[in-house]
Amino acid sequence: MTDVRPTYHQRVAQEKRGQIMTAATALFLELGYDRTSLARIAERSGVSRATLFKQFPTKAALFDAIVTEAWSAADEQEPPPTGDVVEGLTTLGRRYADLLSRPQMTDLFRIVIAELPRFPELANAQFAHGKLPYFESVRRYLAAEHDAGTVHVDDPDLTATQFLGMISNYVFWPTLLVPGWDVDAQRIAEVVNEAVRTIAARYATTRRVQSTDD
Repeated sequence: MTDVRPTYHQRVAQEKRGQIMTAATALFLELGYDRTSLARIAERSGVSRATLFKQFPTKAALFDAIVTEAWSAADEQEPPPTGDVVEGLTTLGRRYADLLSRPQMTDLFRIVIAELPRFPELANAQFAHGKLPYFESVRRYLAAEHDAGTVHVDDPDLTATQFLGMISNYVFWPTLLVPGWDVDAQRIAEVVNEAVRTIAARYATTRRVQSTDD
Protein backbone atom coordinates (compact mmCIF):
# COMPACT_ATOMS: atom_id res chain seq x y z
CA MET A 1 0.00 0.00 0.00
CA THR A 2 1.37 3.41 -0.97
CA ASP A 3 2.09 5.81 1.89
CA VAL A 4 0.29 9.04 0.97
CA ARG A 5 1.20 10.93 4.14
CA PRO A 6 2.93 14.24 3.43
CA THR A 7 6.67 14.39 3.91
CA TYR A 8 8.28 16.74 6.41
CA HIS A 9 9.01 19.30 3.71
CA GLN A 10 5.45 19.05 2.39
CA ARG A 11 4.05 19.61 5.89
CA VAL A 12 6.27 22.65 6.37
CA ALA A 13 5.16 24.04 2.99
CA GLN A 14 1.51 23.48 3.90
CA GLU A 15 1.96 25.21 7.25
CA LYS A 16 3.65 28.20 5.63
CA ARG A 17 0.91 28.34 3.00
CA GLY A 18 -1.69 28.51 5.77
CA GLN A 19 0.28 31.24 7.57
CA ILE A 20 0.47 33.28 4.36
CA MET A 21 -3.26 32.98 3.63
CA THR A 22 -4.22 33.87 7.21
CA ALA A 23 -1.95 36.92 7.19
CA ALA A 24 -3.20 38.01 3.76
CA THR A 25 -6.85 37.79 4.82
CA ALA A 26 -6.17 39.89 7.92
CA LEU A 27 -4.27 42.53 5.95
CA PHE A 28 -6.88 42.70 3.19
CA LEU A 29 -9.44 43.46 5.90
CA GLU A 30 -7.25 45.98 7.72
CA LEU A 31 -5.69 47.87 4.81
CA GLY A 32 -7.73 46.92 1.76
CA TYR A 33 -6.66 44.78 -1.16
CA ASP A 34 -4.94 47.61 -3.04
CA ARG A 35 -2.76 48.79 -0.14
CA THR A 36 -1.66 45.30 0.85
CA SER A 37 1.57 44.27 -0.83
CA LEU A 38 3.02 40.79 -1.08
CA ALA A 39 6.06 42.06 0.82
CA ARG A 40 3.85 43.17 3.71
CA ILE A 41 2.08 39.80 3.68
CA ALA A 42 5.43 38.00 3.85
CA GLU A 43 6.44 40.11 6.84
CA ARG A 44 3.14 39.54 8.67
CA SER A 45 3.15 35.79 8.01
CA GLY A 46 6.77 35.35 9.09
CA VAL A 47 8.03 33.82 5.85
CA SER A 48 10.61 35.04 3.38
CA ARG A 49 9.57 36.87 0.26
CA ALA A 50 11.09 34.07 -1.81
CA THR A 51 8.88 31.52 -0.05
CA LEU A 52 5.78 33.62 -0.61
CA PHE A 53 6.54 34.32 -4.28
CA LYS A 54 7.21 30.62 -4.86
CA GLN A 55 3.71 29.72 -3.64
CA PHE A 56 1.89 32.85 -4.83
CA PRO A 57 3.58 34.76 -7.65
CA THR A 58 0.82 37.39 -7.70
CA LYS A 59 -1.67 38.88 -5.26
CA ALA A 60 -4.50 37.68 -7.48
CA ALA A 61 -3.24 34.09 -7.20
CA LEU A 62 -3.16 34.46 -3.43
CA PHE A 63 -6.72 35.76 -3.32
CA ASP A 64 -7.89 32.89 -5.55
CA ALA A 65 -6.31 30.47 -3.07
CA ILE A 66 -8.13 32.14 -0.16
CA VAL A 67 -11.43 31.74 -2.00
CA THR A 68 -10.75 28.11 -2.86
CA GLU A 69 -9.77 27.34 0.74
CA ALA A 70 -12.89 28.99 2.14
CA TRP A 71 -15.12 26.77 -0.01
CA SER A 72 -12.87 23.71 0.05
CA ALA A 73 -15.05 21.38 2.13
CA ALA A 74 -17.71 21.32 -0.59
CA ASP A 75 -15.27 19.74 -3.05
CA GLU A 76 -14.22 16.98 -0.67
CA GLN A 77 -17.63 15.39 -0.16
CA GLU A 78 -19.57 13.12 -2.46
CA PRO A 79 -22.99 14.31 -3.67
CA PRO A 80 -25.89 12.55 -1.96
CA PRO A 81 -27.46 9.64 -3.86
CA THR A 82 -30.75 10.20 -5.65
CA GLY A 83 -33.98 8.63 -4.55
CA ASP A 84 -34.82 10.62 -1.42
CA VAL A 85 -34.99 14.34 -2.09
CA VAL A 86 -35.60 15.24 1.56
CA GLU A 87 -32.52 13.41 2.77
CA GLY A 88 -30.43 14.64 -0.14
CA LEU A 89 -31.37 18.29 0.22
CA THR A 90 -30.90 18.08 3.98
CA THR A 91 -27.34 16.87 3.44
CA LEU A 92 -26.60 19.62 0.92
CA GLY A 93 -28.29 22.28 3.03
CA ARG A 94 -26.32 21.38 6.14
CA ARG A 95 -23.06 21.44 4.18
CA TYR A 96 -23.93 24.85 2.83
CA ALA A 97 -24.82 26.21 6.27
CA ASP A 98 -21.55 24.85 7.66
CA LEU A 99 -19.59 26.62 4.92
CA LEU A 100 -21.40 29.91 5.47
CA SER A 101 -20.86 29.68 9.22
CA ARG A 102 -17.07 29.69 8.88
CA PRO A 103 -15.54 32.94 10.17
CA GLN A 104 -13.30 33.14 7.08
CA MET A 105 -16.38 33.16 4.85
CA THR A 106 -17.62 36.39 6.42
CA ASP A 107 -14.12 37.88 6.07
CA LEU A 108 -14.00 36.87 2.41
CA PHE A 109 -17.29 38.51 1.52
CA ARG A 110 -16.33 41.67 3.40
CA ILE A 111 -13.15 41.94 1.36
CA VAL A 112 -15.02 41.42 -1.91
CA ILE A 113 -17.76 43.92 -1.08
CA ALA A 114 -15.32 46.59 0.11
CA GLU A 115 -13.11 46.29 -2.97
CA LEU A 116 -15.79 45.68 -5.61
CA PRO A 117 -15.78 49.20 -7.12
CA ARG A 118 -12.02 49.12 -7.82
CA PHE A 119 -11.39 45.39 -8.17
CA PRO A 120 -14.40 43.65 -9.73
CA GLU A 121 -12.12 40.72 -10.53
CA LEU A 122 -12.22 39.78 -6.84
CA ALA A 123 -15.96 39.24 -7.06
CA ASN A 124 -15.47 37.24 -10.24
CA ALA A 125 -12.93 35.04 -8.48
CA GLN A 126 -15.22 34.57 -5.47
CA PHE A 127 -18.07 33.53 -7.73
CA ALA A 128 -16.10 31.35 -10.14
CA HIS A 129 -13.91 29.55 -7.60
CA GLY A 130 -16.32 29.48 -4.66
CA LYS A 131 -20.03 29.95 -4.91
CA LEU A 132 -20.56 28.71 -8.47
CA PRO A 133 -19.04 25.24 -7.94
CA TYR A 134 -21.25 24.65 -4.89
CA PHE A 135 -24.29 26.02 -6.67
CA GLU A 136 -23.54 23.66 -9.57
CA SER A 137 -23.42 20.69 -7.21
CA VAL A 138 -26.93 21.50 -5.97
CA ARG A 139 -28.20 22.15 -9.47
CA ARG A 140 -26.82 18.82 -10.71
CA TYR A 141 -28.35 17.02 -7.76
CA LEU A 142 -31.80 18.50 -8.45
CA ALA A 143 -31.49 17.62 -12.14
CA ALA A 144 -30.57 14.05 -11.18
CA GLU A 145 -33.60 13.79 -8.86
CA HIS A 146 -35.76 15.13 -11.69
CA ASP A 147 -34.42 12.45 -14.01
CA ALA A 148 -35.08 9.84 -11.30
CA GLY A 149 -38.70 11.01 -11.06
CA THR A 150 -38.60 12.04 -7.40
CA VAL A 151 -39.10 15.73 -8.18
CA HIS A 152 -40.51 17.69 -11.06
CA VAL A 153 -38.05 20.54 -11.61
CA ASP A 154 -38.19 22.26 -14.98
CA ASP A 155 -35.60 24.88 -14.02
CA PRO A 156 -32.88 23.43 -11.73
CA ASP A 157 -31.04 26.77 -11.73
CA LEU A 158 -34.04 28.56 -10.26
CA THR A 159 -34.81 25.82 -7.75
CA ALA A 160 -31.20 25.68 -6.55
CA THR A 161 -31.23 29.46 -6.14
CA GLN A 162 -34.44 29.29 -4.12
CA PHE A 163 -33.10 26.56 -1.85
CA LEU A 164 -29.70 28.11 -1.14
CA GLY A 165 -31.23 31.56 -0.80
CA MET A 166 -33.58 30.44 1.98
CA ILE A 167 -30.56 29.25 3.96
CA SER A 168 -28.10 32.07 3.27
CA ASN A 169 -30.66 34.83 3.83
CA TYR A 170 -31.02 33.76 7.47
CA VAL A 171 -27.70 32.14 8.32
CA PHE A 172 -25.19 34.32 6.49
CA TRP A 173 -26.19 37.70 5.07
CA PRO A 174 -27.26 39.30 8.39
CA THR A 175 -23.73 38.65 9.74
CA LEU A 176 -22.48 41.31 7.32
CA LEU A 177 -25.05 43.89 8.39
CA VAL A 178 -26.26 43.21 11.94
CA PRO A 179 -23.72 43.58 14.78
CA GLY A 180 -23.66 40.52 17.00
CA TRP A 181 -25.83 38.41 14.69
CA ASP A 182 -25.23 34.81 15.72
CA VAL A 183 -27.25 31.74 14.81
CA ASP A 184 -26.76 28.69 17.01
CA ALA A 185 -26.58 25.12 15.72
CA GLN A 186 -30.16 24.29 16.63
CA ARG A 187 -31.51 27.29 14.79
CA ILE A 188 -29.37 26.52 11.74
CA ALA A 189 -30.80 23.00 11.67
CA GLU A 190 -34.33 24.46 11.80
CA VAL A 191 -33.56 26.85 8.94
CA VAL A 192 -32.21 24.04 6.77
CA ASN A 193 -35.14 21.75 7.57
CA GLU A 194 -37.68 24.44 6.67
CA ALA A 195 -35.90 25.14 3.39
CA VAL A 196 -35.96 21.42 2.58
CA ARG A 197 -39.65 21.13 3.46
CA THR A 198 -40.50 24.14 1.30
CA ILE A 199 -38.67 22.80 -1.77
CA ALA A 200 -40.04 19.29 -1.26
CA ALA A 201 -43.60 20.57 -0.85
CA ARG A 202 -43.29 22.54 -4.09
CA TYR A 203 -41.41 20.08 -6.30
CA ALA A 204 -41.50 16.53 -4.89
CA THR A 205 -43.60 13.99 -6.78
CA THR A 206 -44.27 12.01 -3.57
CA ARG A 207 -46.08 12.91 -0.37
CA ARG A 208 -43.02 12.68 1.90
CA VAL A 209 -42.11 16.24 2.75
CA GLN A 210 -41.14 15.85 6.41
CA SER A 211 -37.64 16.83 7.49
CA THR A 212 -35.14 14.14 8.44
CA ASP A 213 -35.49 15.17 12.09
CA ASP A 214 -39.26 14.56 12.17
